[in-house]
Amino acid sequence: MGFWLRGAVLRALRGSRGFCRSPGHPSPFPVPQKLVATWEAINLGRQPVPEYFNFAHDVLDTWSQMEKVGHRPPNPAFWWVGDSGEEVKWSFEELATQSRKAANVLKDVCDLRPGDKMIMVLPRLPEWWLLSVACMRTGVIMIPGICQLTEKDLKYRLQASRAKGIITSDSLAARVDAISADCPALQTKLLVSDSNRPGWINFRAHFREASAKHDCVKTRSQDSLAIYFTSGTTGSPKMVEHSQSSYGLGFVTCGRQWMDLTESDIFWNTTDTGWVKAAWTLFSAWANGACIFVHELPRVDAKTILNILSLFPITNLCCVPTIFRLLVQEDLTRYKFPSLRHCSAGGEALNPDVREKWKLHTGLELFEGYGQSETVLVCGNLKGTLIKSGSMGKAIPPYDTQIVDDEGNVLPPGKEGNIGIRVRPNRPFCFFKHYLENPEKMAASEKGDFYITGDRAHMDEDGYFWFVGRSDDVINSSSYRIGPVEVESALAEHPAVLESAVVSSPDPIRGEVVKAFVVLSPEYSSHDPEVLTRELQEHVKRVTAPYKYPRKVAFVSELPKTVSGKIQRAKLRSQEWGK
Repeated sequence: MGFWLRGAVLRALRGSRGFCRSPGHPSPFPVPQKLVATWEAINLGRQPVPEYFNFAHDVLDTWSQMEKVGHRPPNPAFWWVGDSGEEVKWSFEELATQSRKAANVLKDVCDLRPGDKMIMVLPRLPEWWLLSVACMRTGVIMIPGICQLTEKDLKYRLQASRAKGIITSDSLAARVDAISADCPALQTKLLVSDSNRPGWINFRAHFREASAKHDCVKTRSQDSLAIYFTSGTTGSPKMVEHSQSSYGLGFVTCGRQWMDLTESDIFWNTTDTGWVKAAWTLFSAWANGACIFVHELPRVDAKTILNILSLFPITNLCCVPTIFRLLVQEDLTRYKFPSLRHCSAGGEALNPDVREKWKLHTGLELFEGYGQSETVLVCGNLKGTLIKSGSMGKAIPPYDTQIVDDEGNVLPPGKEGNIGIRVRPNRPFCFFKHYLENPEKMAASEKGDFYITGDRAHMDEDGYFWFVGRSDDVINSSSYRIGPVEVESALAEHPAVLESAVVSSPDPIRGEVVKAFVVLSPEYSSHDPEVLTRELQEHVKRVTAPYKYPRKVAFVSELPKTVSGKIQRAKLRSQEWGK
């Protein structure tokens, strides 16, 4: 497997940089700490958001300058390890140079301009981080997606967003070719590969020849930065649009206080590049001058993760609770993590027993945090604060987070209700702009003065939030958010399915999984249930993203419905959870 950075750049970097860590000690670099404190003051609402802001120019290039004059440890800014052991390391200065070259490919070769949209579907390759920064430099709006997207998923995203470009690897190029004729806005197909493909621009080939001189576009704080597709309960995925400052400045406190990151740290978040937590890592770590560590990790395997933590000087780790559930099932006495000092979890509810087992065997606390695609960190257990096991922690400024009823009225402590974020009279800057081209969903998400997250909880007398569950039908399996309509629509395409209802079902490892209740067509009523279950599961994997397939299937004679004929998923979900 060849990489465009494996040559002179990689040889120059390998072995040339040591590591400087001082966990628990004051930073020996006061200048960047003062700089981060300024960004944090903006993040916390203590200083106004600047009129103009660009993360690549105002943050990354600032760290590059600090690095040049010795105001940062000699850690890399980015450290990637391939599945076969190959490595790529960049300092902030090298990241700046490489991303300017990538920006010139987007601008000069792909003809992408500020405000154009580009879908990015890449595995954990260095180019994902490089092109994310290149998008910031050019003002191109990035739309990340996971590599499990099917032709149907890609077509919907390209048509809904009217993206002008798409960048992907060999594994998805054929799927894009199959539907690109139905996507008239798509003009540029950029391929990250060592080989060429007809109709595609080879990024690596053009990158090698690109100039390293590029002037970053001047973006306003409210200019668009990124769009994420999020699953819904009643239709197609929504487009969540974020601004330059909402992410670029909104994660400073998250990285500093929840992830406990400094310029001396090496931070590993195991998340897939298509999920919003990859952006959380990028902005949290680099805003605080920390090194982002990435392992290619083609397969999520507990032993592999534990071995990586043992072999590399990773100081800070973030995983979804599902992965921690897998890790604590291993014999942790066989592993030593000499550098690891801080662990955080988010994306789904963290079971208290997982936290206790992890702490028992490693001596390390698990700091849970809560947020959404629409937000930055909403509440969390921060370093140095009292942790109540099972709680999501306290609200994080500048959000005013409350428990509210269905009309947006604040409820007293101990009362279960909706998690709401106050958006009137002042909307927090670190908040999504809107659901793009979906004013109905946008209006429905707000009640009174509050944005309603769709999650239910209660808050105790001390201000700690206790998660109860989703108020809608979205299924959160291993932090993969799955809309039931997408699965039901896929099932409907199979001739055996007369109708179906999809809900969450408890699972000891994933927290919850997809379960489908299926009413069969008469001609299939005598088929072997086990054979038919496998057939339906494989069918869903082909029609939509494979992670959405129902791991459980129940064949029923009828589904519970209202008098108007609407399927009552809530009844089925309550049945599954014993409520």
